[in-house]
Amino acid sequence: MACYDTCRPCGPTPLANSCNEPCALQCQNSSVVIDPSPVLITLPGPIMTSFPQNTVVGS
Repeated sequence: MACYDTCRPCGPTPLANSCNEPCALQCQNSSVVIDPSPVLITLPGPIMTSFPQNTVVGS
């Protein structure tokens, strides 16, 4: 069944095309498979900071 079918004619209508019958078509469900693309995430490495504890104060 196509989704683009038109309604059945309800009878001869010389001036206007009117119809009391519902014109709704239900199409079959669609399935879509989406494969995830590979994503490269770069995380920052640790920052090595040293604080020397030896302090020389001269006078």
